[in-house]
Amino acid sequence: MNRRKAPVHGKFITLEGVEGVGKSTHLEFISGYLRDRGITVLVTREPGGTPGADEIRNTLLAIRTEPFQPMAELLLMFAARALHVDNVIRPALAAGTWIVCDRFTDASYAYQGGGRGIAASVIAALERMVLKGLRPDLTILLDARIEVGMARARKRGVLDRFEQEQDEFFKRVRRVYLARARREPRRIKVVNAGGGIVDVQAEITALLDKRLTRWI
Repeated sequence: MNRRKAPVHGKFITLEGVEGVGKSTHLEFISGYLRDRGITVLVTREPGGTPGADEIRNTLLAIRTEPFQPMAELLLMFAARALHVDNVIRPALAAGTWIVCDRFTDASYAYQGGGRGIAASVIAALERMVLKGLRPDLTILLDARIEVGMARARKRGVLDRFEQEQDEFFKRVRRVYLARARREPRRIKVVNAGGGIVDVQAEITALLDKRLTRWI
C-alpha cells in the first residue's frame, strides 16, 4: 500500500444519514482506509466527542415523559457541538489530524429542521455563532429508504428517543438531507446504503480515491 504525506492541516470528513444506514460500520471502514495510507485519523461523533458533550448526548437520547421542545433539543445539540468543535475538532485539524465524524451540522438541519420543523434560518444563525466558518471538507450521505433503515435499526435492540419517532419523521429528515446534497454537490456525496456492505464500501472507496488525488 502506498503511503502518502498528509497535508499540514487535517481534513474533516463527516458521515450523515437516517437510522439504520450503517454509519458506525462505514465510519470504521473509512478510518481504516485512511490509516492504511499513512494518515493520522481521529474518529468521533455527534452529539458527543468530549466528556461534557457526551453528558448532553445522554440527555438528548434518553426516553422521557417530560415534553422535550424542539428548540431545547436544538440548543442542546449546539451546546454539545461547541464543546466538540473547540476542544477536539479544531485542535486536531490544526495538528494535521484528519477527523472522521459520525454526524455534524447537516444533521441539525435534517433532524431539528426537517424533522422538528425549526426554520433553517434559526439553525444557520447558531451555526455561524458556534462554528465560525468551520465546515466539513467532505460529507458522505449514506442514503436508504426509510423502511430499509428502520428495519435494520429495530434489529439492534432498544431504541433511543430519536429512533422511536414515526416513519414520517424520518421521511422529512431524509428529504432535507437529499435537498442539501443537491444544493452542495461538491461537498455532500450521496452513497446508496440500501445494498450490501461490500457494494456500499466499494462506492465509498471510489469516492475517497478520487478525493485523495486532489487533497494529497
